[in-house]
Amino acid sequence: MRGCGRGDKLGGVAEVFRAFLKLGLTSFGGPVAHLGYFREEFVQRRRWLDDRAYVDLVALAQFLPGPASSQVGMGLGLMRAGLPGMVAAWAAFTLPSALILVAVAYGAAALRGPAVQGITHGLMIAAVAVVAEAVLGMARKLTPDWPRGLAAAFAVVMSLLMPSAFSQIGLLVAGGLFGFAFLTAGDLGQHVPLASPIGRRAGAVLIAVFFALLFLLPVLAAEGGAGLQLFDIFYRAGALVFGGGHVVLPLLESDLVPRGFISRDAFLAGYGAAQAVPGPLFTFSAYVGAALDQGPRGLAGAAICLAGMFASSFLLMPGVMPFWLRLSHLAGPRAALMGVNAAVVGILGAAFYSPVVTSAIHAPADAALAVAAWALLALAKAPAWAVVIACGVAGLVIS
Repeated sequence: MRGCGRGDKLGGVAEVFRAFLKLGLTSFGGPVAHLGYFREEFVQRRRWLDDRAYVDLVALAQFLPGPASSQVGMGLGLMRAGLPGMVAAWAAFTLPSALILVAVAYGAAALRGPAVQGITHGLMIAAVAVVAEAVLGMARKLTPDWPRGLAAAFAVVMSLLMPSAFSQIGLLVAGGLFGFAFLTAGDLGQHVPLASPIGRRAGAVLIAVFFALLFLLPVLAAEGGAGLQLFDIFYRAGALVFGGGHVVLPLLESDLVPRGFISRDAFLAGYGAAQAVPGPLFTFSAYVGAALDQGPRGLAGAAICLAGMFASSFLLMPGVMPFWLRLSHLAGPRAALMGVNAAVVGILGAAFYSPVVTSAIHAPADAALAVAAWALLALAKAPAWAVVIACGVAGLVIS
């Protein structure tokens, strides 16, 4: 990163916050859609980084446990404005949906009824268009030859046949081995990887803190109060679960409901409400904290659970990034990253079909709206936020 004075740093943090706040208010459709929104905003429009650097960051987030799309956003903020930028990106992208879900827990109007369902369905269709344009754009740049196209196609097929977080990690490893064995770093072209503002020594300390908390928190929570127990539950959920918010549901339910922290009905009601708000699904943790039957509840409970859920990401993303980005300076790892990038394109292509398309396209009118939204994005170059609003209105009309 280029050097900057204090004023430039503050301006960079403000820029990061404004950019991610817009996405935090409009990014519907789940983690795959979020990656599409990020690419449109930061690769195509703002040009903070190129497609190859962006997919390197996506690949890192896929390897790490926790909320992948949130970690990509945190990584973008970190590289743009350092640690304050990472915090700004997380806060702006996460807090809008977290506050909405806290309001739901306090008894705000439930997200029900045909009108709201119609709007939500339209927003899901907008996600189809955004993800389609993102996957096509990345495929054009990251799979320009038949070996990488073949690797991406293999990743699509295997992701659909074995849809699990661990199979995705296996495909990323296989893509890296394929690139190391069959690709040459010369194919990488003009790509200049971004440098992490965190050094490797500081990164090693953050990784050590991550593991220390993972092993010490259960011991401390056994003797501590309900607040520490909750932080431990949500820290372990964020630190050990691969595959996104849908995967973390059974882990949280098994830890919270039998111990009387929250009823099963209230737990599932909040999970349903989380589907209808923008931003990361992991903000469901804020709802749980606000709706607790025992221990700290309300805003205090929401803050504890939300902090616990994302704490591991604040340690792992800046901790691992300097080691990850260091690999891209070496010829062998650069070739391996080319294979990983091709695998990421394939994994996202499979995710585009399921769950993005399968959860949004149920009738010919849905397909027509998705095609129209894609045309607005790809041909008319309309901003993603405008397409999202238009699809929400169209979904209301169709309903």
